[in-house]
Amino acid sequence: MSSATTSPTTPAAGRPALADPGYQAYLILRTGFTVAPILFGLDKFANLLADWPAYLAPWIDGLVPGSAQAAMYAVGVVEIAAGIAVALAPRFGGWLVAGWLAGIIVNLLTIPGHYDIALRDFGLLLGAVALARLAQRYHAERQ
Repeated sequence: MSSATTSPTTPAAGRPALADPGYQAYLILRTGFTVAPILFGLDKFANLLADWPAYLAPWIDGLVPGSAQAAMYAVGVVEIAAGIAVALAPRFGGWLVAGWLAGIIVNLLTIPGHYDIALRDFGLLLGAVALARLAQRYHAERQ
């Protein structure tokens, strides 16, 4: 029997077995998409990892009130909330992070010289979608 047709739960524990590669992938993605948005969101207030306002497209900076740094504070709050959403409700949080990354990609594609970062973020978007899909199976079983 293939792993696609076997039950991902252990009879004794009644929860997904840690030996199940699909469940392992789910845990890795859930952990990563919880921790990374929270850390990057917090860094929007400190600018230790990057000069975040430099990553805001000028046309978006012109749309939002206040400075680019003030916009980054709002971005930080959204990212922290997205990380918490992944921790608490990964089926929803995965899609939230994917949507947020889509917006970031659009922003980055409108800034010359940031295409490589947009491509990286597209890979992260795919990972967030994979998390949402895996959560459909593994998070639902825990409830």
